[in-house]
Amino acid sequence: MRQGQPKEVLPVGKLSPEHLRSLLKQSPKLDSRLLIGPQIGEDAAVIDAGDRYLVVATDPVTFAMDQIGRYAVHVNANDVAVMGARPLWFFVVILLPENSTTPARAEAVMADVRDACEQLDVALGGGHTEITQGLDRPILVGQMLGEVAPTRLVRKTRISIGDQILLTQGVAIEGTAILAREKSERLRDRIDADVLARAARFLIEPGISVVSAALAAASLPETVHAMHDPTEGGLATGLYELVAPAGLGLRVIRERIPVFPETDSICRALSLDALKLLASGALLIAVAPDKVDAVLTVIQTTGIPVAVIAEVRPSSENITIMTNGNIEPLTPAVRDEIARAFEGD
Repeated sequence: MRQGQPKEVLPVGKLSPEHLRSLLKQSPKLDSRLLIGPQIGEDAAVIDAGDRYLVVATDPVTFAMDQIGRYAVHVNANDVAVMGARPLWFFVVILLPENSTTPARAEAVMADVRDACEQLDVALGGGHTEITQGLDRPILVGQMLGEVAPTRLVRKTRISIGDQILLTQGVAIEGTAILAREKSERLRDRIDADVLARAARFLIEPGISVVSAALAAASLPETVHAMHDPTEGGLATGLYELVAPAGLGLRVIRERIPVFPETDSICRALSLDALKLLASGALLIAVAPDKVDAVLTVIQTTGIPVAVIAEVRPSSENITIMTNGNIEPLTPAVRDEIARAFEGD
């Protein structure tokens, strides 16, 4: 870099896959019991604990302010469940902003954490709480631990060409809820009040947990090849992360992707791409063609809607999306659309 040239500043959101891949190359030597360590596309680490595997996930919540404790529990539980493991123990670091944190606010965050743990039958194991200098909003960093029998672990390296990709619920539940709650003033004059009210309840109904759907699918022995919950970067990034560990491609059918009407209304009002909006609450499942009906049935018996939206293709075909017969590349989000919505705040 020449003297006087401005330094590159990275945008808000996840690091790019290329940058992250470079950083992960510098990781220290792995312990032999660490079966799945840091790598692009994997939701959690897996540790061999003898007769069972310990699955560990860590995720922050940085955009939401309302019911942030609920978000933190569910997004971390999701990352454990997609490995086929049952979430069991939750740890959380709660960083609260100076000059605006009241005892009631701190108590409300902890109440959300406790309620979500009780909903999932998860034990709150501990963590750390403090008032942090320089913050303008609460930030929670959660860690969820769970267990799975070695024969029931679901990992993405099993995904194969020809597998069908299923999507539960639709997109983008979490992003819709956050925008409806945090951007209500901007949206009030642009979309109907009843639409905004329904969107604001997305955190509760349909909710951002994929634990029930993931454990239902994983209950079918030797059936599910891979699972992933699309989060930051939305469905587009989630699809990339699903096939990244196996280095394969995808053909996605746009018309098959269920997009909530509330999401569509909010994204149109804010000029956002629904496929690249924070998408917790949806689950991606890779299944061999002859096992699709069995997985559809077991998930639908839980009352959760599910659709087939894509097919795994050779790596040479890359990741593409077909819209009305036209095929275009589908790339992961450079940053989540929700970051654009919060620009200037």
